[in-house]
Amino acid sequence: MHTSYISNQPIKKGEQVKGQDIRVAIFDFIKITYPSFNKEDFISLSELNHFRRLYLTSLIEEEWGELATIDKDVMNAIQNNSILSENIVDKKETALTIGQKVADKVAMFGGSWTFIISFFAFLLLWVFVNIYVIAQKPFDPYPFILLNLILSCLAAIQAPIIMMSQNRQDEKDRLRAEHDYKINLKAELEIKLLSEKIDHLLVHQNKKLLEIQEVQTDYLDDLMNEIKNKKTL
Repeated sequence: MHTSYISNQPIKKGEQVKGQDIRVAIFDFIKITYPSFNKEDFISLSELNHFRRLYLTSLIEEEWGELATIDKDVMNAIQNNSILSENIVDKKETALTIGQKVADKVAMFGGSWTFIISFFAFLLLWVFVNIYVIAQKPFDPYPFILLNLILSCLAAIQAPIIMMSQNRQDEKDRLRAEHDYKINLKAELEIKLLSEKIDHLLVHQNKKLLEIQEVQTDYLDDLMNEIKNKKTL
């Protein structure tokens, strides 16, 4: 059983990684922290993954300069193996003011068939009452100036309320876009880590296969020598 150069703890079988099997860039990155680490030393797979994550963080910092808040969230999620997925809508809805909730309700009702049918029915009823029911003394005779005033006031009030709701919707869309970006970035970095792990497993497997082939070759050589010895006898 091999001992980890970093933690000086025994490494479980199958989780040991030799220095020479580590990618050159990550090997050099480890040597920054542990200068005496060499290609004959061993570290555990979990320790290697830790340095891979740190290496990815340093690459992003080099490429983009100072990390934005979004990128820092992604880096923290990778280092802590946490999940970024969250329900933005529910989270945002809990922080709404009464005015925002009213604006959403008004915008939702104002953009529905229920509002269109109800308002059209109201207009017909208004015209019918003023022309036929109380034709002698209508409270709003033709051309329905009071009705026009009501419609103008309604449009003047409804338009900014709907715009308030649309602004909130734009803010939700921006949060969704940031959320999707964080998840996509984390997925891309995790894929890179998985690629590193697969490369390590392939190298480890190839070494085992070469060892098996060498043992088989030695075994065949021994068999051939025995056959030759029997023939000479």
